[in-house]
Amino acid sequence: MVPQSGAPGPIVVPTPTACQVRCAGCRGILNVPAGITEFACPNCKLQQMLPPELRHQQQQQQGIAQGIDPSKIQLPCAHCKSLLNVPHGLDRFVCPQCKVELAVDLTKLHNYLTTLSNGGFTTTAYISGQPEEVNEVVVDVEREEDEGGTIGETFTDYRPSKLSIGPPHPDPVVETSSLSAVQPPEPTYELKIAEEMEKSSALSSLQLETIIYASQRHSQHLPDNKRAGFFMGDGAGVGKGRTIAGLIWENWQHGRRKAVWLSVSSDLKFDARRDLDDVGATCVEVHALNKLPYSKLDSKSVGIMEGVIFLTYSSLIASSEKGRSRLQQLVKWCGPENDGLLVFDECHKAKNLVPESGGQATRTGEAVLEIQVQLPEARVVYCSATGASEPRNMGYMVRLGLWGPGTCFPQFQSFLEALEKRGVGALELVAMDMKARGMYVCRTLSFKGAEFEVVEVPLEADMMEMYKNAARLWAELRVELLKATASLSDERPNSSQLWRLYWASHQRFFRHMCMSAKVPAVVRLAKQALLEDKCVVIGLQSTGEARTEEAVTKYGAELDDFVSGPRELLLKLVEDNYPLPQQPVQMPEEGVKESGRKRHVAPTGISFKGRIRKAARCKAPSDVETDGEYETESEPESTDSDEEYQICEICMIEDTTKTVLQCSSCGKSIHAACLVPPEMDLVEGDWSCPMCKKQTEEYIKSRHAYIADLWKRYEAAKERKNQILETIRALDLPNNPLDDIIDQIGGPDRVAEMTGRRGMLVRASSGKGVVYQARNTKDVSMEMVNMHEKQLFMDGKKLVAVISEAGSAGVSLQADRRAKNQKRRVHITLELPWSADRAIQQFGRTHRSNQACAPEYRLLFTNLGGERRFASIVAKRLESLGALTQGDRRAGPSLSAYNYDSVYGKRALHMMYKAIIEQSDQPVLPPNCLVGEREKIQEFHSLARAALISVGIIRDAIPEGTGKDTWKLSGRILENDMNDVGRFLNRILGLAPDIQNRLFEYFISILDILVQDARKEGDFDSGIVDIKANLIKLQGSPKTVHVDAMSGASTTLFTLMIDRGITFEAASGLLDQNAKIVVNQTDDGFYESKREWLGRKHFLLAIECPRLLPRTFKIFRPASGEALREMNLVELRSKYKRVSSVEKVHDFWQEEFQISAEQCMHGPKCKAGASCTIGKRIQEFNILGGLILPVWGIVEKSLSKQARQSHRRLRVVRLETTSDNQRIVGLHIPNPAVNSVLQGLS
Repeated sequence: MVPQSGAPGPIVVPTPTACQVRCAGCRGILNVPAGITEFACPNCKLQQMLPPELRHQQQQQQGIAQGIDPSKIQLPCAHCKSLLNVPHGLDRFVCPQCKVELAVDLTKLHNYLTTLSNGGFTTTAYISGQPEEVNEVVVDVEREEDEGGTIGETFTDYRPSKLSIGPPHPDPVVETSSLSAVQPPEPTYELKIAEEMEKSSALSSLQLETIIYASQRHSQHLPDNKRAGFFMGDGAGVGKGRTIAGLIWENWQHGRRKAVWLSVSSDLKFDARRDLDDVGATCVEVHALNKLPYSKLDSKSVGIMEGVIFLTYSSLIASSEKGRSRLQQLVKWCGPENDGLLVFDECHKAKNLVPESGGQATRTGEAVLEIQVQLPEARVVYCSATGASEPRNMGYMVRLGLWGPGTCFPQFQSFLEALEKRGVGALELVAMDMKARGMYVCRTLSFKGAEFEVVEVPLEADMMEMYKNAARLWAELRVELLKATASLSDERPNSSQLWRLYWASHQRFFRHMCMSAKVPAVVRLAKQALLEDKCVVIGLQSTGEARTEEAVTKYGAELDDFVSGPRELLLKLVEDNYPLPQQPVQMPEEGVKESGRKRHVAPTGISFKGRIRKAARCKAPSDVETDGEYETESEPESTDSDEEYQICEICMIEDTTKTVLQCSSCGKSIHAACLVPPEMDLVEGDWSCPMCKKQTEEYIKSRHAYIADLWKRYEAAKERKNQILETIRALDLPNNPLDDIIDQIGGPDRVAEMTGRRGMLVRASSGKGVVYQARNTKDVSMEMVNMHEKQLFMDGKKLVAVISEAGSAGVSLQADRRAKNQKRRVHITLELPWSADRAIQQFGRTHRSNQACAPEYRLLFTNLGGERRFASIVAKRLESLGALTQGDRRAGPSLSAYNYDSVYGKRALHMMYKAIIEQSDQPVLPPNCLVGEREKIQEFHSLARAALISVGIIRDAIPEGTGKDTWKLSGRILENDMNDVGRFLNRILGLAPDIQNRLFEYFISILDILVQDARKEGDFDSGIVDIKANLIKLQGSPKTVHVDAMSGASTTLFTLMIDRGITFEAASGLLDQNAKIVVNQTDDGFYESKREWLGRKHFLLAIECPRLLPRTFKIFRPASGEALREMNLVELRSKYKRVSSVEKVHDFWQEEFQISAEQCMHGPKCKAGASCTIGKRIQEFNILGGLILPVWGIVEKSLSKQARQSHRRLRVVRLETTSDNQRIVGLHIPNPAVNSVLQGLS
């Protein structure tokens, strides 16, 4: 476009080797080093080139030249000679420099462009001509098509595609439509238990299918000679436990009588026993490893020769006091050549084998890897509905053969880097690739009938005030800790440890506050559900048990009210970590006692030999005369100390007949008779010589003053600490949410609690105060209390259940047809788990097989911007979890709107921080600010700076002035913090709700702009997209381009013909149909472009989207049908004008419909030739389906060479042929890249 108007950027002094260029986008002044002809603006990121006069002339430039935007034509003005960036197809305009009206001279364009291509430069006249590409209409179409497609259905019904064995599954089971488009290899394994299972119907068809493919996979070896493994990714309720039991029973029939089964809880050993009995394997013993000694398992004393060893991941890393490990015990029992089953049930427990940079691998992950290394022939099964929430957590799945010898990825790190580089699309490919090779199944119970709702809970007035006071207190506490730490000088404690504790407590405190803010909504939703004859399950993560037990220990078992978790947490932080000076030691009243030095009166009986030795020691070495015999005789008797022979400091004579006094300060000796006056009496206790006496008195006096000052400082600090503690105790803070909820719903008699805590606070029988009591009773042990509570809920004796992760592992709370309580479950998540793995596991508690009705899910968030941090973490995991373990990232509950911790989120945060500290212009207007309200914008930035200072994001700030200008432009933000979205969302939790929400809204506004721009440029990773068209059909037979030697699965190139256009009759029908449904849509209708492109106007149909602000329209074009990108009313009116006469549109619409069948929108002279598909109605579409990972490197290399940016990224697409409904999923290979890919594969 013509360069935008606006204030120029800062003037930069050019270096001798650089020239100055004005950016073609933001118009800032740039320094371009010598020799560089192509560059990108660091501010607006626009790719551009040096103008010809700077490329071809070496003399010093006069003034500042204009950079060249390569997406436009650069032409000189005929009047002022300025080089202008002219959009393609624009033939009349005004020069922005000299304001002269200009017109395109088509006759001179060719010669002008030829001159430039030969290295020349001319400024004779303004000339422009018919370009090879089109203008902004084409730009719109390019952007729409770069997005690739729309999001279609997510799930399809699942039935084994290549097997007809066994009864159907008792409940509807689904698979993502992406995975359903991938066919597994042909089953070749003969199942030994097939006939038995047919008779008993103990296993369904899909469970038998899993056993067959797992056994088939186990018969293969990887290139490193280790036995191949299998990944069972079925969701909760599909019956993974019984499938494992069937697999054990199948291997038992083949004589493989040893199996190792790892899971998350030792209680699940009873479920394992039940599942084995159900499949008829009653003779297979199950041994709990935690009940066995550390000695050899197959020894005479233990006697386990065969069967299933059941253990937890905790047991796997356990060892005895003598150093014997469970892992080595298992390895010895199995033997290095053992080819029995090694089952990792709930294998997500082994994640973090490859942690983020700076982290350490977990012992569990290392142990899981180690046992696979030591048992190379073991038949490994990875089993979990959440096997890998992100590719980093796949590090322990070494038996899948996705990396290592014989693959494109020599090590896991290269596999990880490739997936992270290519984004969600690459993750989706991995899941499909594994299924195609027969190493992976992933089905889940249909969520048909289940309801997911994100409920935003506004803070009530009293909670709002409570939150403000708490935020203020934390800000004041931070200042107090800074002052207290600074005042300690040399005695300063470990500051980094203090602040780690401070911020950890800060995060936990406000998470408690957010939970407490949702308690009224939870109680309201629960009571409403009970009135509707439903039952309620409330899920949370933290029970507050630690704070409760601390309070009971401190205050006793009988309290006035429930314990406030936030208050106890804050009290503990201050009590244990407030920096106090070291308590000074009180000085003795008399003198200073020198340790290690004794005062005594020298005795008079001195031996002659000792005196001679003393005298000899004082002589010079040359004067020593000794006799060997004399010396020998004296040696055994020389046991007296030299201190017995002391010379008086006054008379300098060693007189043994006189009494000698020794100074307790300096240690010097003085004859009592030499003192003035003489000391005639025997001195008792410490004594100071005249030289030290005066100094000692002064020292004692100053020492007393110093210690008194220390005491004063210590007492003042202690008093300040006590004042802070009293302030905390007086602060109104909410009670522990778990106790509060149970109390408000009716107490323990009406609420079944399944958590890991041992005791709880309940209302006293008198109604006054609360009492701490154990959760178990005389009749129920602590180990069985959760199972007892579960049974009360399933029997309908209690209609509300509260579950935590610790107490609900493996628990089934669905509306089971076998249970008395078959009421619909309303599952309320008060507190979302930190990881998506745990979120999926918690959702699975109420959605399982054999249920009478599907549950309702209510995910609660407050309207505090900062609390979305917790949703953000889980949303990020859920998005990639769905992509990786189910082949489609939309498979899980939709929380993607809360995923802020992304590459765009980090960029948005960086831009926001820069704007707040005024290091760059604001990318969007701050909340509640309008264009031109400069003072209001500055006021917001000032408030934002003060807020970020109070939560420690802006550091080293210097307070100046008063009021809103207290914090001037001082301080800094660490580089690590500039992109740390997690820290930002954590920290702003500690701000008052008003500024917290305004900051969050500012951040979101910038993020939305970045995402919108990424979509327009075709850079946004949208995962699997659906290609929609009026006609999709295969052209010729699919071409096999690669075959996997191990599984026999192939990589296939599909070539399809697609017709995307819409006829005038069909478009008119859409308009008429919409008019019948919606009235008064005055702006719906046909539009024509205001400018001509390639000598003709372009037309479109616009239909308004209901209930959207700003008003937005769906766009339909003759050549490409419905556009992927919607257009707002302002943009629509700026580029197009409404046509009232439908007849006028008919001919032009049909003309474009016909031309676009063979020609792209760039016209007949398009640089890309026949391979260009922009705006082409009928086009060839190539998809590489089947196995992708084995040919990953070749495809990536070919795509990286493509000219268009959107052609360089991996795009996973899905389509369905219109004639035979054949579903195809794979990589879209752009037409220009097809030959390159085929050559590489050949």
